[in-house]
Amino acid sequence: MLRFIVIYVVLLLGYQFYLNMSKAGGLDPFSRMIADQVASVQKAARFPTLLYDDVKNEQIWFYVKKNYVTRMVEGCNAISVMILFIAFVFAFYKGAKTYIFALAGLILLYMMNLLRIVGLNIVMVDHQEYGKMFHDFIFPAVIYGTVVVLWLVWIKFFALKNENS
Repeated sequence: MLRFIVIYVVLLLGYQFYLNMSKAGGLDPFSRMIADQVASVQKAARFPTLLYDDVKNEQIWFYVKKNYVTRMVEGCNAISVMILFIAFVFAFYKGAKTYIFALAGLILLYMMNLLRIVGLNIVMVDHQEYGKMFHDFIFPAVIYGTVVVLWLVWIKFFALKNENS
C-alpha cells in the first residue's frame, strides 16, 4: 500500500509540475497532441473537424459539421487515470514484466481515451440529446472499466500467478 501511495504522489506531483510549466501557452502540449489526433481520426471517419485554440481559457474547441460540439481541456487527456493505473501496477512489482505490462496498458488506455473523445464528438454532432449521458456516465465507465480489467489481469495472471500455486 505504501508503494502505491508513494508512486501515485510522486507521479501526481510530477504531472502538476508539467502542467505548471506549460500553463502560459494555453492547453498543455500532451492534451493538444490528443486533440490533433482526435481531429485526424474524425476526418478519416468522414467527420471534418477544425480546432479552435482558446489559449486564454486553456482549451481547444472541436468544430465539427459547422458546430462547436465539445472542448478539450486538461482533464480530458486521461493522464490522471494513467497515473492511477501505473501506481497500482507498480505497487505489485514483478520485475521486467511490470514495465512491459505497464507500457501495453498505457498504450491501450491512450487508444481508449482517443476513441472516447472521438465517440463523444460524434454523439454531440448527431445525437446531442445523449451528450450529457455519454460524457458523464457511458464514456467514464468505459475508461475506468478498462483500468479495472487491466488491474484484474495484472493481479490474476502476473502479480499473484506463482503465489496461488
